[in-house]
Amino acid sequence: MYFDLGPQGTGIIYGREFLDEKRSLKPLKIGDRIAGKIIELENDEGYIEMSLKEAGKELTWDKLQEQKDKEELLSVTVIGANKGGLLAEVLGIPAFLPVSQLSQEHYPKVEDGDSTKILLALQKFMGKEMEVQIFDLDPTDQKIILSERSKERKKIKEILALYKINDIVEGKITGVVDFGAFVKFGKEGEEIEGLIHISEIDWQIIENPGDFLKIGDNVQAKIIDLSNGRASLSLKALKEDPWKEIEKRWKKFDEVQGKVTKLNPFGSFVEIEPRIQGLCHISEFGTRKRMEELLKQGETYAFQVLEISPTEHRMSLRLKSFASVEGQENALPTAEPQKTPEPETPQEG
Repeated sequence: MYFDLGPQGTGIIYGREFLDEKRSLKPLKIGDRIAGKIIELENDEGYIEMSLKEAGKELTWDKLQEQKDKEELLSVTVIGANKGGLLAEVLGIPAFLPVSQLSQEHYPKVEDGDSTKILLALQKFMGKEMEVQIFDLDPTDQKIILSERSKERKKIKEILALYKINDIVEGKITGVVDFGAFVKFGKEGEEIEGLIHISEIDWQIIENPGDFLKIGDNVQAKIIDLSNGRASLSLKALKEDPWKEIEKRWKKFDEVQGKVTKLNPFGSFVEIEPRIQGLCHISEFGTRKRMEELLKQGETYAFQVLEISPTEHRMSLRLKSFASVEGQENALPTAEPQKTPEPETPQEG
């Protein structure tokens, strides 16, 4: 098939390029206009070789870029899922919708962050249509990244503008995950989800948010941050800080009784009071093996306070003894001082 390229000469689509696009070329009549990409300026016969397929690809990416720039909403059908997100197609090109770009409504709020449970939650979207925007494009690697959150940004921004840091809000727990809990709050029609990070649930160290919060719980929380299109909330900000007057109760070098709550590679956490935990650093033992020989989780021992920092909520401890709750006491082993040998008295002959 030959094409008039004006002053540039005559273009031709033939051979494999013609066979690959035969279905698209068949309906064309003399005088029709098409878009083609030059793949060779001059072949052996003096024609400019063209490709309809390559032109189509470029035009597709141009169209995608235009849709991204205009923030157009696209309707895509979910054709697959993996632990990282959902799979779809846009204009025949594979596209990926990461979990992090799902809307608040569709985000898989899975307890303990179990990847298998996340995959099962995502598989429920198979075959469903979702309204998305193009988040990122990479024609070189043939990648399209989609976002469902993008369409929410304007609305979320408007709703967040109604609040300010330190506002106290009432809401309902909508999801509990390993890193915290989601809370829906606001007036009907202007509801929004905020996140209570695990570190903002209570003043004590928390291993599992599910031990403290359940889906459906009504809570009162304080807004501590409004940035990046999200609200960060705190429950502990509405509770009295137990570290506030700790220096009135304990001082440096005081002896305290504490229960070992956790053994870590960097030391052991010790509960001195409810919601007050100190750290006996691994350096106090030399090795983790030695620490695990001297301390058992759940047991109570005698410690010495090395440092207290109320503002940083930190207390450093040293094991003074490992007395159990029953009162058995064994002093921390110490090296016995070596005696200087007395000079020998010469024997009389």
